[in-house]
Amino acid sequence: MIALLIDADNLSSPAWVDEAVEKLELEDGVIAIRRAYGSAENMKGLADVLRTRAIRPFVNLPLPKNTTDMSLAVDAMELACLTPRPKLIAIASGDLDFVPLVVRLRERGIRVVCISERAKLSQDAIPAYDQVIYVGADQVVVPAPEKPEILPLVVEVVRPAPKKSVAKVAPVKPAVPKPPAVATKKAAVKKVAKKSPGKAIEVVTSPQTIVSAFPNLQAGQWLELSDVAKILHDKKLLAKSATSTKLFKKFPEHFELRPAGKPNKVRLIKL
Repeated sequence: MIALLIDADNLSSPAWVDEAVEKLELEDGVIAIRRAYGSAENMKGLADVLRTRAIRPFVNLPLPKNTTDMSLAVDAMELACLTPRPKLIAIASGDLDFVPLVVRLRERGIRVVCISERAKLSQDAIPAYDQVIYVGADQVVVPAPEKPEILPLVVEVVRPAPKKSVAKVAPVKPAVPKPPAVATKKAAVKKVAKKSPGKAIEVVTSPQTIVSAFPNLQAGQWLELSDVAKILHDKKLLAKSATSTKLFKKFPEHFELRPAGKPNKVRLIKL
């Protein structure tokens, strides 16, 4: 048995409620219990989708705070005490207040799923759930083109050597056998750089190269900015004199920093 409990004061868009039902049934099967909790105004705005999806409305008392959350939590624990109890309870809300309820339901052997808009979901609530399902057309992340490996783009500019008007003839010296080539690739590169001062190498960093260095960013997890900066320096994706804050601020549509004043965390929004 599957139960869907909707916090209509949080997930108040008819389109998102309709999408929540559709995605949950597609992944887990028929939803036996469908309930929505909220104020009279929000219930009125959801009237059509509640009717077409056969969702029972539970209108709360007109009190100023937390009436919806408490009503939903009480019914969820009541369902958990039934025989047989639901195998899955989906809570359609991004509120952090439901974490204690989620923990108690999981202790009773019930799988708990969160359904929410990405912008309304508290990041601290994600670890408590068995699964998170995002709704909303603006939450679709377009995958990057498949490539075997994303490497930093290296652009090499070669300037021609100055022409000499008269060639000088060097004195003939006896041939000396050369020692075996044991120089490493790194040493060879340094030697070429000294002989050819006209060559310049520029490393161009893109959002794709940054994400390739941090698999956790692809999951939308918050990372410590200091740890990210160290790895960017180690992988030579960030110059020693540059700061990671300025780098991520170049791509505001792809990365989010917090707090706004002196950011110390970063996460991926989308590619």
